[in-house]
Amino acid sequence: MNVVETKHLMKIYGEGDNRLYAVNDVNLTIKQREFVTIVGTSGSGKSSLLNLIGGLDRPTSGEIKISGRELTTMSEEELTIFRRRSVGFVFQSFNLVPILNVYENIVLPVQLDGNQVDEGFVAEIINVLGLKGKEYQLPSQLSGGQQQRVAIARALASKPAIILADEPTGNLDSRSSQDVLGLLKKTTKKFNQTLIMITHNDQIAQMADRVIRIEDGKLSEIAITGGDWS
Repeated sequence: MNVVETKHLMKIYGEGDNRLYAVNDVNLTIKQREFVTIVGTSGSGKSSLLNLIGGLDRPTSGEIKISGRELTTMSEEELTIFRRRSVGFVFQSFNLVPILNVYENIVLPVQLDGNQVDEGFVAEIINVLGLKGKEYQLPSQLSGGQQQRVAIARALASKPAIILADEPTGNLDSRSSQDVLGLLKKTTKKFNQTLIMITHNDQIAQMADRVIRIEDGKLSEIAITGGDWS
């Protein structure tokens, strides 16, 4: 089953001779439970592509389907609701609410959507991510690696179809990076989610099922890595 499908996807900034093709005629499919990394030089279009897939930005033209639903025809309100329910985001900056404790940060997207928190599911996420016993601590009381684990738990809590991660280990030391990456892979597999990650780290990229290379907005290479999904 394809979770992500794009057809002739374009994102153009500027006009005339000043046009910049951030995403240029991208056709892409990503299957359920697949772990895909997107690599490329700075300004190649990685984040632009991720933002389009996540519904954070609208394309100039083309189609984007997530779990069979076409994003380009949605109103702003429909798109906001869809993002909350179907897409989990993990960024380089943890984006935790400083006055909320760990548990409150994790369940915030579910509560914003007006849904009942699945306490059993959240408890399982907390346990898998090694956050048990830290539920009532504030972000300022946690290490960087622990804060990123909370960000991952928050992304998982609404049971989205896909997790989009933009350099999620960029602010962590090498040991914490490996721990967080391992947990991200483990949890998305356990909860049957698709993981799409931007990274500048070739070693991390090669751990994925597929490496997508983008340059000047175009997909220049799609390598099958057969990465370790254990």
